[in-house]
Amino acid sequence: MKGLKDKVVIVTGGAGGIGSATCRRLAEEGAKVAIFDMNLEAAEKLANKINQYGQALAIQCDITQSDVVEQAVQKTETEIGPIDGLVNNAGWDIFKPFVKTNPQEWEKLIQINLVGMLNMHFAVLKGMVERNSGSIVNIASDAARVGSSGEAVYAACKGGLLSFSKTLAREHSRHNIKINVICPGPTDTALLAGVTEGASNPEKLREAFIRAIPLGRLGQPDDLASAIAFFLSDDASFITGQVLSVSGGLTMNG
Repeated sequence: MKGLKDKVVIVTGGAGGIGSATCRRLAEEGAKVAIFDMNLEAAEKLANKINQYGQALAIQCDITQSDVVEQAVQKTETEIGPIDGLVNNAGWDIFKPFVKTNPQEWEKLIQINLVGMLNMHFAVLKGMVERNSGSIVNIASDAARVGSSGEAVYAACKGGLLSFSKTLAREHSRHNIKINVICPGPTDTALLAGVTEGASNPEKLREAFIRAIPLGRLGQPDDLASAIAFFLSDDASFITGQVLSVSGGLTMNG
């Protein structure tokens, strides 16, 4: 893809399923990748693999803490350069009917899926505005577009992310900053495994996900990584404020 060579890109949740696939894909395209993750050991392991053919930096980062985020962004800029791209990928979910959840679970969902994303935008946008250039890809969910039983608060957070992304795309188009959203459908990651394990019959729920997908399989992390790399690249230079579902046809929103 055009224009990714030597670009500095932060990927939050970078050591997880979709995050690690994205980091690898971006490095293959020549980007310098900052792997932000709570699990420093996993981030360093991934960075070591990437550094055999590309350039990656592992940084432990709790995105729910604004001061920690600011420090992590500063470290990235000091070690590998100004931020050209951001992938807000970190997320967390539980699978329960809303009336069986509790305020402590709501708070955790909101902090990770919404507040963390706000912290990341606030930390990187100022520099992008100064340089009059940048690209942000936010990972939401098809739950935000069509709803998903058992994911009420998660869907609310991701719905907020959609609206926030479109608003920022309007605010910062004059600064040549592109902001787009990708909505994964059911994807074969640890997050999905955690969701299904919370169900009374995990295997039955997994099979139900697959039956509901027109293309007949769960998404794979590499499916998402390709779409993310596209939005970050110069191939998408005239695209902003858009939402793309990568879901095997599960949702076919216009």
